[in-house]
Amino acid sequence: MTRAALLVLADGRFPAGGHAHSGGAEEAVKAGRITGAAGLEAFCRGRLHTAGLVAAALAAAAAAGADPARLDAAADARTPSPALRLAARRLGRQLLRAARSAWPSAELDALAREFPKGAHQPVVLGLTARAAGLGAADAAYCAVYESVSGPATAVVRLLSLDPFQATAVLARLAPESDLVVDQAVSCGTAARTEGVDVLPSASAPLLEIGAEVHAAWPVRLFAS
Repeated sequence: MTRAALLVLADGRFPAGGHAHSGGAEEAVKAGRITGAAGLEAFCRGRLHTAGLVAAALAAAAAAGADPARLDAAADARTPSPALRLAARRLGRQLLRAARSAWPSAELDALAREFPKGAHQPVVLGLTARAAGLGAADAAYCAVYESVSGPATAVVRLLSLDPFQATAVLARLAPESDLVVDQAVSCGTAARTEGVDVLPSASAPLLEIGAEVHAAWPVRLFAS
């Protein structure tokens, strides 16, 4: 294992398409739920313990060797919003393209054949980590970080928020992120032998509703 691969995978400049997505922040800003750093922190905390936890557990399970097809079905079941399912698969397809160039792998090739329109992004993330020689915890950390860093970056653009304030939000959430990763890895590694039902299914109904509202906008800065 080369831990430096984790830096490559988690780098915002890795061409996986995440820069085009706000993680629900664009709709939350327009709805007035995010107006500054305090609102961003509350939004990211809620996302961390719901969508972030679920994504991290799926990624950890994939990195640990659980069946990707079963994980993809589990991701579908945990994503009620059609708009979010579509976004997750588009992100998965883009990540898979980048991953196959960076870390050629028979498992990634097989995933591309099985899901030509894209598997859910956390599943692809876990298999990418596996191809890069990383472990379940590494995959979970990537997923958790993405779940909060995407909205933080988007709000800097949407509200012209001071980037220092946005970064401070991420720093304050770091201890909670560690706890979420621990929970995700515990469930994710168990899924290999106990099945996908052990994976968390924490819900964030407002994110799901907001995604459907956002998808109907005629003009938007971010894809989701």
